[in-house]
Amino acid sequence: MEGLGLMAAPLNRDFWHGKRVLLTGHTGFKGGWLALWLNSMGARVSGLALPPDTTPSFYVLANVAGVVSGGIGDLREPADVIAAVKTTRPEIAIHLAAQSLVLTSLREPAATFATNVMGTVNLLDALRTAPELRAILVITTDKVYLNSNAGRPFCESDPLGGHDPYSASKSAAELATAAYAHACFQPRGVAVATARGGNVIGGGDFAVDRIVPDVYRAMKSGRELVLRHPHATRPWQHVLDCLAGYLLYAQCLVQRSDIPRSLNFGPADDASVSVAALVEAMQAALGRKPQWRLAEPGAASEMQMLALDSTLARQTLGWENRLIGPAAVRATADWYLAFSRGDDMSAYTLASIEDYLRS
Repeated sequence: MEGLGLMAAPLNRDFWHGKRVLLTGHTGFKGGWLALWLNSMGARVSGLALPPDTTPSFYVLANVAGVVSGGIGDLREPADVIAAVKTTRPEIAIHLAAQSLVLTSLREPAATFATNVMGTVNLLDALRTAPELRAILVITTDKVYLNSNAGRPFCESDPLGGHDPYSASKSAAELATAAYAHACFQPRGVAVATARGGNVIGGGDFAVDRIVPDVYRAMKSGRELVLRHPHATRPWQHVLDCLAGYLLYAQCLVQRSDIPRSLNFGPADDASVSVAALVEAMQAALGRKPQWRLAEPGAASEMQMLALDSTLARQTLGWENRLIGPAAVRATADWYLAFSRGDDMSAYTLASIEDYLRS
């Protein structure tokens, strides 16, 4: 992996070894990578998530079920959540499960709010009974901020909002988390925080209506790629960089009392690039001629500009992106090329994690 630098405050394997971690969303793309990473450091990972909703899925290809005990359940069902918490007896909870697609939220707004708001509430409510709990990290999104398309990178003190059900539901989850933190967990000395990650790319994402999977599917099918908003800019970062931030954040929440309760995790201010630029770089990395066409008028509107100011995470955690620009695209493309060759994707993914940690 080219372009790696040293993280100022590296993850502590000894800290994670033996820790009981409840991870929601382990059947998804980011959650699957995180489950494998936690297991590789010796954590005892338990999951809670719906079955994977794509074919193929990272969960199956990387054998995530082999490292996570049980874990199939519905956050919208309080009984499922209570049972998971009782079985796990977590010391740390990391909440990734969500309905995470903007277009799906436009088609299914009520279901999006049910998962993203009440699913979070159900988890926080059940965790009130976890006697050995030390920290909760709720993962939201860069889209929680009230976006006027001004282009200024958002910092943690900016107002929350949302012009679509996905963004609004994640903003609401932030408010619910803050309320539970103040009323229920702060008196017990349990640290609760939210992490706002940028747009993540990486191998194993097969979600619908997401740009890198769309590039891969177009390559495999031979169909022309159609872009809805080619000039929209986003804070793209590799999944390993984003998850390194989450892990370091959770670790510091347990170890230190001076950690902010919300942090952004995104690339440097000048690293946000357009959808078209990312697509063309991915196509080239996959060995294909860069080409696409614009969707017909009528595509759902989205914010044209989005960027995060991650200065606070860098200053308080020592976190930095290590797969920068072309290196992130190359690592992403290499995963899909390995999958296309028929490689063992569990072994490939674990080797990628170890390579990242050693560099």
